[in-house]
Amino acid sequence: MSHDEECIKENSILQSNIGYKDIQLQNCITGDTNHFLPQLKSSITQAKSIDIIVAFLMESGVKLIVEDLKQVIKKGVPIRILTGNYLNITQPQALYLLKDALGDEVDLRFYNVCNKSFHPKAYIFEYENGGDIFIGSSNISRSALTSGIEWNYRITKHGHEEDFEQYKSTFEDLFLNHTIIVDDNELQRYSKVWRRPKVFYDIEKLEDGEEENVIAYPTPKAAQIEALYELKKSRLEGWDRGIVVAATGIGKTYLAAFDSKGFQKVLFVAHRQEILNQAEASFKSVRPKDSTGFFSGSNKDINCDILFATVQTLGQAQYLCEEYFKRDYFDYIVIDEFHHAAAGNYQNIIDYFKPKFLLGITATPERMDNKDVFEICSYNIVYEVRLKEAINKGWLVPFRYYGIFDDTDYSKISFNNGKYNEKELDEAFMIEKRADLILNHYEKYNSKRALGFCSSRKHANFMAEYFCHNGISACAVLSGEKMSCSMDREEALKKFKEEEVKVLFSVDMFNEGLDVPDVDMVMFLRPTESTTVFLQQLGRGLRRCGNKKYLNVLDFIGNYKKANLVPYLLSGDVRNIADKAKNKVFPKEEEYPEDCIVDFDFKLIDLFKKMAEDQKKIVDLVKEEFYRIKNELGRVPTRYEMYKYIDDDIYSNIRAKTKINIFNDYLGFLNSIDELTEEEKSLIKTKAHDFIKLLEITSMTKTYKMPLLLAFYNNGYFKLSVTEEEIYLSFKEFYSKASNAVDLIKDKSTKDYLTWGKKEYLKIAKNPRAAFLNSADEFFYDNRDTYCIKSSLKEFEKNKTFIKHFKDVIDYRTSKFYKERLEKRKNQI
Repeated sequence: MSHDEECIKENSILQSNIGYKDIQLQNCITGDTNHFLPQLKSSITQAKSIDIIVAFLMESGVKLIVEDLKQVIKKGVPIRILTGNYLNITQPQALYLLKDALGDEVDLRFYNVCNKSFHPKAYIFEYENGGDIFIGSSNISRSALTSGIEWNYRITKHGHEEDFEQYKSTFEDLFLNHTIIVDDNELQRYSKVWRRPKVFYDIEKLEDGEEENVIAYPTPKAAQIEALYELKKSRLEGWDRGIVVAATGIGKTYLAAFDSKGFQKVLFVAHRQEILNQAEASFKSVRPKDSTGFFSGSNKDINCDILFATVQTLGQAQYLCEEYFKRDYFDYIVIDEFHHAAAGNYQNIIDYFKPKFLLGITATPERMDNKDVFEICSYNIVYEVRLKEAINKGWLVPFRYYGIFDDTDYSKISFNNGKYNEKELDEAFMIEKRADLILNHYEKYNSKRALGFCSSRKHANFMAEYFCHNGISACAVLSGEKMSCSMDREEALKKFKEEEVKVLFSVDMFNEGLDVPDVDMVMFLRPTESTTVFLQQLGRGLRRCGNKKYLNVLDFIGNYKKANLVPYLLSGDVRNIADKAKNKVFPKEEEYPEDCIVDFDFKLIDLFKKMAEDQKKIVDLVKEEFYRIKNELGRVPTRYEMYKYIDDDIYSNIRAKTKINIFNDYLGFLNSIDELTEEEKSLIKTKAHDFIKLLEITSMTKTYKMPLLLAFYNNGYFKLSVTEEEIYLSFKEFYSKASNAVDLIKDKSTKDYLTWGKKEYLKIAKNPRAAFLNSADEFFYDNRDTYCIKSSLKEFEKNKTFIKHFKDVIDYRTSKFYKERLEKRKNQI
C-alpha cells in the first residue's frame, strides 16, 4: 500500500467514531504506528466527565476530536480544558474551533501564572465505573495524536485511586484558582495579539503537510475559522449584514462558501467573470450537491441554488424586478471586493434584495476617494485581519520592499479628479531610460514569476516588448484588443505557471481574482493613487506556497501626489494615513510586519520630507475637500454626505477642534464660503439655526434620541408636538432595523425588545425626553401625554428648507453614532 493510500485509509478511520467503544485501551502508547488518537476517542465516547490539561492546542489536533466532544456534550457530559498561552504556541483558531462547536458548554481556560512554565499533557476521564488518566507527551496537535513519536501512559482509577485523585485534585486547583476564562472577549484579545512564534515554522509545516495528505476536501483554516465564529455570533446578535475585512490571500471566497452552508439560495456578486469562475469552483468544492449558475452577459440562469452574477448585468433595473427575482429570493448574498459597493450598480443590488444575511468581503475597505463602504453595512465589521496581522500570524509571507527613486517629473503631467492624464503618463513612461531602470533592478533578483503593474495598455505592452528584447520572457495581459506583445489571459497564466513566461505586465487585470501563489516579485510601475489598488497588488504575491519565504517588491516612486503615503501603506494601518505622514515621514520600524524589510532610496527620503512640509493648512484642506465632494456629486453636499465622503485624515484633524469642525455648524460653514441658497440664508442666526446647531452637537451614548426626533420629523410633515402613540410607533419602526437594534440586544434589560409593546418602548423613550429637557429646555418641554418643541420654532413648522436640514442632522448623527461605535469597539479589543 502506498503512503497516499495509507493516509486516505487513516483519514477514514480518524473521521469516524464507529468501533471506538470496542477498542481495547492500552497502558503504554508510544506513537509512530501506535497512535494515541484511537485511545483518546474511545475514552471520550464513554466518559461522563472530561478534563484536559495540555501546554498547547493546535487547529490540526482539535479538528480530529472536536466532533467526538460535540457528541458527548450533547449528552450533558461536562468538558473542561486548560491550556497555555505562553510563547503563543496555542493557535487562536484552535480555540475558536472549540468554542464554535461546543459553545458555552465547554469550560475553556488559559493558565495564568506569570514567569512559571506550563508543560502538562494529561487527559482525565471519569466513567460510570472507574476512570482513566492518559499522561505523557501529547499536546492536542495532529502529529502528537497520530504519527509523531509521543509516549503516553494510562493510569486507571481502579487500583490507583490515590494517584488518580492527586492528579484530579491538582487539576481542580489549577483550573479554579490559576486561570483566565476564554470567553468571546478573551478570544478576540488573544487573536489580535497572537504572533506566529519562530519555533512554530517547522511545527506548523509538519501539521499542514499531514493535513494536506489526509484531508481530500476543503475545511476552514486559520482566519476562516475565526471569521466563521464571529459571523455566527453576529447573526445571533441580530445583524442581517456585515463586513469581513481580510488581507488578500486569506481565502475570503472559501470563507463565504463555508458561511453560506446554512442557507439555501445564495447570490455571489463580483465585477469580473474570472472572479465568478473561481468563486464557483470554490463553492462547488464546499457545497458539491448544490446547483450553480451564472447571471452575466448572455447567461441568465435563475433556477439554481447558488447564482454567480456580474454587477454590471444584475445591477440593471430591468433585472431587479419581480419578473426575475422577488426581493427575498436569496437567503444569503455575498458582495465580493466590497470596496466597490458604493458604486451605482452595487447599490442597486444591495437596495433591492432583502436577504436573511448580506456579507461584504474585502481586503481594503478604506478608499482614497473616500467612498464610505462601512456605512452600507451599518459599520458592522464582523471580523478583521489586516496585512500586518496576517503576516505576523504566518498566514502570509513577509515582503522585502525596495522604494526606488524615479526621476519622472509628475508636476508636468495633468492631474484631474484624482488621476493623472493617461496619455501624458504614457509619454513620460514609454522611454528607454525608465524601462532600463526597471530592467536593471529586476535583474538584481532571481525571480521566477514576476508581475508588473502598469499605467495603461500601451505602457504594459511597451514594457513586455522591452523585457523580451533584452532576453527576459515576458508578455502583456490586457483586456480588449490584442497588441503586439500581449497574450490571452488563460494562455499567459498557463505559461507563467510553467515558467515559460517569467514576467506578466498588466494594468488592473491581476488586482483581483488571480490565484498564482508562487509569484515571487511584484513591480509597481505607476503612481500610487489608491490604497485599495496598492494593497491588492502587493497581496498578489503574499500567498504562502511551498518553500517561498518572502516576496520581493520593487516600487518606482517619483514626485507624484500622495507618494509620501507609501511608507504607511506598508505598515498595514491606513487609518489617518495623511496625518501620520505629515507629522512623521516614516513609521517606526516596529510598525511594519515582522520579518519584512523596507528600504527607500535616500532621494525618496528627501522627497517625502519636502512633501510633508508643503502640506496646506487644515482650514484650506477642508475647503478643498468640500469642493472635491461638491464636484463629484454635482451639487452642494448635505452634512450627512460631507461626513460620509470627507477624507478620514482631514476629519481626524478637525474632529476635536470646535472652532474648525464644520459639523458643529454646517449651515455656518456653508455661509462662510457663500454656498447657501437664499432660503438657507434666511435661517442663519434664527432660532431654527440654533436648533439645528444644538442637534449637531448633542451628546449620544445610545441611539434613543434619533427615533424621538424622527417622530417630530413625521416623514417630512414636521410637527411641534408628538403623542405617546406617535413616539411609540417611531421607536418601533426605528428598532425594527437590525443594525439599530444591536445596542438593545447587547443590554440585558432590553435584549427581549422583539416582544415589546407600547409600554416598554415608551419606557426607554423617557431617557431622551429627559435628556433634552436637561440640555435643551429652551426648545423642548414635556406636556404629560405629549412631548413638544416650543413655539419659538412655530414660524418654521412648514419651512421645507428647515425640515430638510432637520432630517439631514438626524441622518448625520445616526451615521456618526455607528462609525464612532465601531472605533470604540476596535479600541476595546
